[in-house]
Amino acid sequence: MSEETRNQESAEMQSQEQLDQIVSLKKGDTVKGTIVKLEDNQAYVSIGYKYDGVIPVRELSSVQLDNASDAVQVGQEVECKVVSINDDKESLVLSKRAIDSENAWDELEKHFEAQDVFEVTVADVVKGGLVADVGARGFIPASMVERHFVEDFSDYKGRTLRVKVKELDRENNKVILSQKDVLEEEFEANKQKVMAELKEGQVLEGTVQRLTQFGAFVDVGGVDGLVHVSEIAWNHVDKPSDVLSEGDQVRVKVLKVDPEKGKISLSIKAAGPGPWETAGEQFHTGDIVTGVVKRLVSFGAFVELAPGVEGLVHISQISHKHIGTPQEVLKEGQEVQVKVLDINPSEQRVSLSIKETEEAPAQAPRAEKPSKGPKIDLKDNPNVSLNNQGMSVTLGERFGDKLSKFK
Repeated sequence: MSEETRNQESAEMQSQEQLDQIVSLKKGDTVKGTIVKLEDNQAYVSIGYKYDGVIPVRELSSVQLDNASDAVQVGQEVECKVVSINDDKESLVLSKRAIDSENAWDELEKHFEAQDVFEVTVADVVKGGLVADVGARGFIPASMVERHFVEDFSDYKGRTLRVKVKELDRENNKVILSQKDVLEEEFEANKQKVMAELKEGQVLEGTVQRLTQFGAFVDVGGVDGLVHVSEIAWNHVDKPSDVLSEGDQVRVKVLKVDPEKGKISLSIKAAGPGPWETAGEQFHTGDIVTGVVKRLVSFGAFVELAPGVEGLVHISQISHKHIGTPQEVLKEGQEVQVKVLDINPSEQRVSLSIKETEEAPAQAPRAEKPSKGPKIDLKDNPNVSLNNQGMSVTLGERFGDKLSKFK
């Protein structure tokens, strides 16, 4: 048999195969082909038929697409289902979405049962969350995207997320996905690892993550620990936001680790030298310094000399004049000059005086006693008497009016 004859027979066999395919092709059949052309709203597929099939953009994916190129590319092999066929009009409509959906549900059920992690690409941002094409329409509610609250999802389109199947309802074509579950599990696993390595007394570098009224949460190796407001600084802090900002780098000391409750207590003030460690170098007996009245008590006033260093001004050392209570001359928040009477950093004790920084008031002069006049002997002067001031008075001067009656 000649080469030409063999080629002719081979061509006839191919034609017969194609003819058999043409004859058997009908609605609902599954066919394989190659994308040969793209338009905005459809893709053309060669399946070896006498004319190409068309996949409308709505049949390319289970999610809404702007262009056919968002789902397929020229040269890509695809599997489709015949939606309709009309040889008279040379119309062959195919659906990639139908096949993808059938195959996807089996995979989704496996993911749901195993609760394993797989990747999806965000196809669209809609009200209430994100949409991903997983063969079916996968919905990620806004509350299941991140561990933290996200206000604007506009830049999430096109992102790749790692998710788990949260809910699955094939009958109602419902697929709920969650990335938050994945992140939470990873966070907890890392948290336990970090907490196992943390030791009380350890000093670490951290980043302020969140501020609340009662303290600051600081990230130490991917885990947040709480710095209570009382542990932020040696001086009093009303609100953490007065001295810290989110993103600040801080040194913290580990106060307590509780793996069972998942809590870590930290301190910023304890990570550095305490104020009493330097107070002995900063203040000396006899120094006169400026302080602020922090508290008033019945027996005196506590005055802050430096953050974390307070001394007592005993009530007897407040004023040169006698006072019943410190409130008579002082008020909290008042700035005062004080003299250091005694300082003992090891016992965290300072004795202070306000009155010794002030000049004592001059004493009032003593009143002179009135002069008694010359001494008079009443025996020699019977007509002279003394009044209650010690002054001499004659009987005539004292009883003159009465004596005149007897004349």
